[in-house]
Amino acid sequence: MFRLFVLVVLSVALLVQCKPGKRPDRPGNKPAATDSAAQRADGRMNPAANDQEPVPVEVVTITKGDISNYILLSSNLETEIMADVYSRVQGIVDSIFKEEGQYVKKDEVMLTLEAKEYILKEKKARLEYEKQKSAYERLAAMYQKNLMSKEEFEKAKYAMETARVQWDEAKLNLSYTKIKSPISGRVGERLAKIGERIQPTDKLFSVVNNSQVIAVVYVPEKNINQLKIGQKAVVYSDHLQGEKFDAWIKRISPVVDPSSGTFKVTVGVRNRKNMLRPGMFVNVNIIIDTHKDVVLIPKTAIVYENEAMVVYVVRDGVAHKIRLTPGYEDNEKVESLKDISAGDQVIVVGQAGMKDKTPVRIVNVRENTIAAAK
Repeated sequence: MFRLFVLVVLSVALLVQCKPGKRPDRPGNKPAATDSAAQRADGRMNPAANDQEPVPVEVVTITKGDISNYILLSSNLETEIMADVYSRVQGIVDSIFKEEGQYVKKDEVMLTLEAKEYILKEKKARLEYEKQKSAYERLAAMYQKNLMSKEEFEKAKYAMETARVQWDEAKLNLSYTKIKSPISGRVGERLAKIGERIQPTDKLFSVVNNSQVIAVVYVPEKNINQLKIGQKAVVYSDHLQGEKFDAWIKRISPVVDPSSGTFKVTVGVRNRKNMLRPGMFVNVNIIIDTHKDVVLIPKTAIVYENEAMVVYVVRDGVAHKIRLTPGYEDNEKVESLKDISAGDQVIVVGQAGMKDKTPVRIVNVRENTIAAAK
């Protein structure tokens, strides 16, 4: 039994050695190196093979300028010059000359009423005045000759003056059939219709002048000692990209609202080219301090790491990670207090996920478009 077991083991060993495709190693022949082994060998022979490929980036050259600290608020625009147009007399609308959106000058006719009734009243009053005037002139001649009493003369004079006033009133009512604009501006609303009978209480038009718009904001009471009349501000709308409008504080309320802890501030806005319209939602930045001639970093260059601001400065083809020490900032730029100088090139495209001392290749130098606050 033991001999049989030994014979089986020897047979299996011979079969394994004679397996097809398996040849015993011969002296002088070495197994072929694997691809990974060859690559490792090549890397040892040529260390440059492991060098990192430079990352293509876009940069901007840092400049100096002015930047301000703001109180950031928001509001809806209003107009300082606005008027609702009413008729001073009743009547039927005959013609309409102005429509919504059209410009109207002060005292320009916007609407007319049927005037026949008022024309007749004016003629009647004029004739009555002329009659009383003639009577007065005859009696004045008699009074000069002492042919009548002073009392009768004064009565005639009073009757003439009364007739003149009534005529003036009739002329005035006739002129009121032409409805005129009390201010210059644009028609914001037209409510009258041709053929409609209107009363003096009926609103016919609204006219707004957009050249002087205001933003009413409510400022926290902690800032009450930082504001004064005439202080500069900046107004901008999210719907007018790139447009900023100069503004200033026109009025400051001396009363703090105890329920909100704020006080009312009225900001005047220079409405350049009438781009702003009443009712628009705007951001109001009231300037409380300005740093002049400081290093300004565009926000497009900033990477946030655990609430810290980081920028990558390119020096000798290598991106150096620098933690930004910020000063004042606005919606476009941040003041750098140290470690970055004017003339440095910071990466604005390609810095996401980058590590310190990464080799880079500058493919484009962008124009620095951030504007210094003046």
